[in-house]
Amino acid sequence: MELSFEDKFNIEVDELEVEKAINRFKDIAQSRKSDIEVLKKCFSMIDLTTLNATDGYERGKLFAEKVSQFPDQFPGMPNVAAICVYPSLVSAVKENLSAPNVSIASVAAGFPASQTFLEIKLSECEMALEHGANELDVVISVGSFLEGDYYTVFSELQQIKEVAGDAKVKVILETGALTSLDEIKLASFLAMEAGADFIKTSTGKLEPAATPEAVYVMCTAIKEYYDKTGKKVGMKPAGGVSNSYDAALFYTIAEQVLGQEWLYPGLFRFGTSRLADVLLSDIIGKEVKYFSTSSTAKY
Repeated sequence: MELSFEDKFNIEVDELEVEKAINRFKDIAQSRKSDIEVLKKCFSMIDLTTLNATDGYERGKLFAEKVSQFPDQFPGMPNVAAICVYPSLVSAVKENLSAPNVSIASVAAGFPASQTFLEIKLSECEMALEHGANELDVVISVGSFLEGDYYTVFSELQQIKEVAGDAKVKVILETGALTSLDEIKLASFLAMEAGADFIKTSTGKLEPAATPEAVYVMCTAIKEYYDKTGKKVGMKPAGGVSNSYDAALFYTIAEQVLGQEWLYPGLFRFGTSRLADVLLSDIIGKEVKYFSTSSTAKY
């Protein structure tokens, strides 16, 4: 079955316009990378992520304990938005997380390659939710997308969202595997039409990951989708976001394209394993390794 979005949405991207916009945003971001309030806001939108082959129960437990103790360790700082783990670690996080308003996100549906049977994808999503996840990060079937089989990609995402119900579904486009900015925009619309609550750049397992160009194109797609449908879809840069300048740049792109109303955890996230300590260090003014050490002793 064919599926076409060209009649409904403008999927063409003017690369020169993108370049000009990015250069403008880079200038703004330079002045913001040391703005404490901007950095605090960026920190509050982090999905604190661990997706290593070596992760076990203790890793999930440690992350949950670190996040739970964070308000006492760093008074006046907002907490992170979520902890993001593999499905097998959701229970470890659930059992040890006491911080209010911090979500439990699970990658699912055959992450990171999405190369398994639909029945297994749906079952994995169901099991992650049953174990305590309230957000799912799933990857589109990139191979099907690149072959032009948009219906398969769309149908799978629809069924995943149906299983998820009220749980947020963040759809990873794996932009580094897509061949053009036009394809990134098309994939954005496809995911949003299928019911995505967020669209996300990357798994972090493939290069390039989050780039300014990809984030800009995805934000413009979100804006155009909102203008046409009235539905607000969130944005999540992920993969390689590792310093305050990167955070300030992606924050600025979202602000300039979508507006301040998008800049809160309900509509904007950073997927990262390293950024939390980096932002914390820049905010406090000295090196902090709170999240990257195995100790939960008072900082």
